[in-house]
Amino acid sequence: MSPDANNSSESKTYAYLGPIGTFTELALAQVAEAKNENWLPVAHVQEAIDAVIAGESFRAVIPVENSTDGGVTATLDALAATDNIHIYGEYLVPVTFNLVARPGTKVSDIRTVSTHPVAYAQTRKWLFENVPGHAYVPASSAAAAAANLLGENSIAEAAIAAPSISSHYALETLAENIGIHKHAETRFLQIGLEATEDDAHSAPARTGRDKTSVIVELPDDHPGALLEMLQQFASRGINLTRIESRPIGDRLGRYRFNLDAEGHIADPEMAAALKGLEQFSPKVLFLGSYPRAQKSA
Repeated sequence: MSPDANNSSESKTYAYLGPIGTFTELALAQVAEAKNENWLPVAHVQEAIDAVIAGESFRAVIPVENSTDGGVTATLDALAATDNIHIYGEYLVPVTFNLVARPGTKVSDIRTVSTHPVAYAQTRKWLFENVPGHAYVPASSAAAAAANLLGENSIAEAAIAAPSISSHYALETLAENIGIHKHAETRFLQIGLEATEDDAHSAPARTGRDKTSVIVELPDDHPGALLEMLQQFASRGINLTRIESRPIGDRLGRYRFNLDAEGHIADPEMAAALKGLEQFSPKVLFLGSYPRAQKSA
């Protein structure tokens, strides 16, 4: 799709981590304005961001954090390395895993199971107890593992995937919610280009239940540097809901911090905190203020 098509009122494209049947697709389904628009499955977070930058996609939905493993490093690093990208919303998706197979397959028939490594780690205990002696085949995604079951060259008898996978493929569910963490969830972000003053799709307005995300680099490695950064929020009564460090990469001892804070850039306290960060840090990347997700869909 051309950039002009994404600027038209007729249709817009939303990129998401595919293939169909992924948890990211479930997050995109929560984006009301994406209903009946074009959905573009991509293979990587960076590919989703690049599609937005190139104008091939109006927005993209990408994972940023999950309750079992913390931040999604591919997303955190990609956002830090990209200018002109803003966050327009967040969405929570329950992460439960089902065991699926071709019709007619029984659990006793399973010798090999395929899924994404993260999904396998979450379901390994159940598999060891119920499919003893099974072999494991890693897949690029849980959805891809399920789709591959229907291929002529499939070497697995079963796959671990999201519950929605059976609505996309002719597969039977042999067991439900087999993960270790029964109430796990993943947080997803809707990202797009930074809004301009004359952009009809401007940045989200203040709602009173907002979140602001920034990436901050420490100026240098000295005692109290992290405390100085955090005091910009604490001294103004702003609660941080997430703080996660990532190496900058140019040398040891250099870190950037991904911060989520309660409040909107339009709030005087938040505006003052960000101004204080800019005076303290050599690089502050404001990712946006947007409504907080209230609960899992």
